[in-house]
Amino acid sequence: MVGSPRVRLLYDVYHMQVMEGDIIRTIGAHHHVIGHYHTAGNPGRIELDNNQELNYRAIVRAIRDTGYDGYLCHEFIPRGDLIATLRDAFAQCDLGAEGGAA
Repeated sequence: MVGSPRVRLLYDVYHMQVMEGDIIRTIGAHHHVIGHYHTAGNPGRIELDNNQELNYRAIVRAIRDTGYDGYLCHEFIPRGDLIATLRDAFAQCDLGAEGGAA
């Protein structure tokens, strides 16, 4: 309605998983209006790890496949050491082994 390419949506993966799920399909269908992404582990808005219902490697791959080249904001509540937790989040989202950068 605004008609400006400068007005975009923030897609908060954590909140969208809580509210409606179907993250990867939604990103694919609506990436043209998304300007930024936030991450957090679910359940609990915790750090990204293998003990949650979100597969961030697949989500980041879907985001990359849309041509998005902006930032992912890790917005979660760490349970341990902040730096180690942030390193783990980057590792969860790293697509480097697939030939692309996260």
